[in-house]
Amino acid sequence: MTTPAHDPRRLDVAAAAAAGAELAGRWPQSELTRLIDGTVGEVDEPVVWSARFEQRRELGAAPQPGLRLQAQARVARECQRCLQPLLLALGVDRAFRFAPTEDEAAAQDADSEDDVLVSSRHFDLRELIEDELLLALPIVPMHDECPAPPVSPEQAPAAEDAAPHPFAALAALKRGTEP
Repeated sequence: MTTPAHDPRRLDVAAAAAAGAELAGRWPQSELTRLIDGTVGEVDEPVVWSARFEQRRELGAAPQPGLRLQAQARVARECQRCLQPLLLALGVDRAFRFAPTEDEAAAQDADSEDDVLVSSRHFDLRELIEDELLLALPIVPMHDECPAPPVSPEQAPAAEDAAPHPFAALAALKRGTEP
């Protein structure tokens, strides 16, 4: 008996869970447009992911679809300390449960250790993976130790042909001298 193919872009969550579907793949980062927004330079490394669907059974309740999601990516950002490129390794290892409606998902989410999503017949797994990788990004990306120390304004070389200060003429007028 063969199992039906599951398209990660249009997944029937209930059918995938009932079949115990295990999916895995690699996507070029260029396909995850929100993830590459803000990228410094180019990274040719793909996003590597795996997903395992299952029926979760809890005592006294009907089985519910569940998902174990893992994803890894390396993205290039700008270090906010030294302003040099920084390669970040992102990793996601999350468990999800699915509820049939938004109201049920909201009610279950408060009591569950897993995140609860709404089940769908056209669930986009790639969108979920991109969301989770975005959430894994640090708020302020920085090197542990910057390759070159940041340049402070005092250390910056003075510009020989620097434009005069815009209020220099006004200050000279107040003093009664020529600018």
